[in-house]
Amino acid sequence: MADVANVTAGKPSVAGAIYRAPLGTTLPTDTTTTLDAAFKELGYASEDGLTNTNSPETENIKAWGGQIVLTVQNSKDDTFKFTLIEALKADVLEAVYGSDNVSGTLANGISVTVNGDEAEEASWVVDMIMRDNTMKRIVIPDAKVTEVGDIVYADNSAVGYELTITAMPDTSGNNHYEYIKAAE
Repeated sequence: MADVANVTAGKPSVAGAIYRAPLGTTLPTDTTTTLDAAFKELGYASEDGLTNTNSPETENIKAWGGQIVLTVQNSKDDTFKFTLIEALKADVLEAVYGSDNVSGTLANGISVTVNGDEAEEASWVVDMIMRDNTMKRIVIPDAKVTEVGDIVYADNSAVGYELTITAMPDTSGNNHYEYIKAAE
């Protein structure tokens, strides 16, 4: 039976929502485990939130005469898109440009080197609060930035880094994990 209590929205956790850590960092397996210290909180994301695209690409095989007799899956990309808007945060810049291309602190000066180096793989976690304080955690063991949107500097909007990260299978063959737990 349909139940409106199961309809929800996803809001960022007050403590932070999007985190990034080097590959090999210990990953959480539930909604309540404290994240390993290697996970860096990436601050505010834009009001567009998080978009997960996880749709298979298929091809229909037709028999003589045009009837579809088989559908095969060619690929199934698992991507996450979000815009980070704390443009003065070194951890954000490292997520965009790579850890080796960012140095310094805001107080002492941050240097960013922009080059053609391939994006590094990292582990990502997204924490959300859903209806009735239900917690949701998405754990992406291995992903890399595969697209950066246009970076706009204007009077009337926050500077933001629109990132698309593509998840790759972990040693168990899974691209990401989702954990959901009702508030206690």
